Amino acid sequence: MSVRVRFAPSPTGFLHVGGVRTALYNWLFARHHGGTAVLRIEDTDTERETAGAIEQIQRSLDWLGLDFDESPATGGPHGPYRQSERMERYRDAVERLLEAGHAYRCYQTAEELEAARERARHTDDPAAPTRLHRDLTHEQVARFAAEGRPAIIRFRTPLEGETVVEDLVRGRIAFEHRLLGDTVLMRGDGGSTYQLANPLDDLEMGITHVIRGEDLLPSTPRQRLLVEALGGAFPQTAHLSMILGSDKKRLSKRHGAASVEEFREAGYVPQALVNFLALCGWSWDAETEIMSLAELVERFSLERVNPAPAVFDHEKLAWMNGTYLRALDADAYAGALRAHLADAASPLADAERLDELVPLVQEKLGALGEFDGLVGSLVEERDPDPEAWARLTADERAGAVLEAAAAALTGLEPFDAEAVEGVLRGVCEALDLKPRQAFLPIRIAIAGSTVAAGLYESIAFLGPDEALRRLARARAAV
Repeated sequence: MSVRVRFAPSPTGFLHVGGVRTALYNWLFARHHGGTAVLRIEDTDTERETAGAIEQIQRSLDWLGLDFDESPATGGPHGPYRQSERMERYRDAVERLLEAGHAYRCYQTAEELEAARERARHTDDPAAPTRLHRDLTHEQVARFAAEGRPAIIRFRTPLEGETVVEDLVRGRIAFEHRLLGDTVLMRGDGGSTYQLANPLDDLEMGITHVIRGEDLLPSTPRQRLLVEALGGAFPQTAHLSMILGSDKKRLSKRHGAASVEEFREAGYVPQALVNFLALCGWSWDAETEIMSLAELVERFSLERVNPAPAVFDHEKLAWMNGTYLRALDADAYAGALRAHLADAASPLADAERLDELVPLVQEKLGALGEFDGLVGSLVEERDPDPEAWARLTADERAGAVLEAAAAALTGLEPFDAEAVEGVLRGVCEALDLKPRQAFLPIRIAIAGSTVAAGLYESIAFLGPDEALRRLARARAAV
């Protein structure tokens, strides 16, 4: 049996890291087994659809290097791959289910359903409200139709027995039919629900393994019963744990960046994000953390997926991203940096001497988005940071330090980082100051901030004329 998996996001928001991990695990599983990865867009809920979400999903997956074999963009033998274009298939399936007695028309109003639910809260049959119209007489149907009540279509769930799921991550799980209730397959307006469209698409697209989040586990018995009623075989399932924030609560915006676009804009490289997300719930062994995409494909298996919740550690991701950045050669780093700055529409993307700054930042940056704040002021002159400038002007030693530094740098040959270091350490000795005392006013004068790249390298990059001009400007202010 050839493996076929699918990633089926709803375009009701931008692609979240939890969704990316699901996409990644599906993609890795397919590639590991030489199978097929399908991207399907579940866009039947038009009221909740977010403008641009479908494009963002495809853009994010492309950036991460997850190339799906069949998708709305690439097509394939089982299309269309957008549910909004498959509505006729859903209506045909409902008709077959109605004819076979596996589904029925329900005329409950929202008020009647809520009242029934309230009564059922005090019984041992909480699913009873979903079955109130399960066995209507012809006279009742005629009366409801005459009243103009719209009908929804419900699945006729067996009243006895259970469905047992052998989940590849969570093991054996039994679901009692009596508690499942009769699932809504089609709304009163004729629109398909997730519980119909999702398993029917899986059946028609030949999906062999459903890898998705644990929040969808309760759907599994309902969908399996539906597929079996249509004469099909339900795929094997693997339900992934949730990803939590550092406070062990569900990951959300309050924990920091949550969408792929946000991480890309912050200057994370896709290799680091893929590597990190692969380890959010899966591991190769107890030690290995840095793995290429090829290594992940070779090593990935569902047997090593942990059913316990994963914690999204932003500090670990930043460390991993920095590790990937430091591993680049200078040319590749400069190329990645320019691409990031171009995406951010930064004028620094076209800076002529950008490559010269790579040695100053490569060992320091955790993400490319930190570049501008660290050395942007060396490329273009900017107004100093007000807090840093206030600190400079309040420093009683600043005037003497700046004068001594300017004198030491005047006429210096060669004007490189090593020579600059030598004369500035001489300034410390001459003024009987520790480096951290003497270098802070110099750093603020040169970079306009207390945060900057290496001081000696920054001064050497600016050259004697510009470095001395900035020192003089600061001296005038104090």
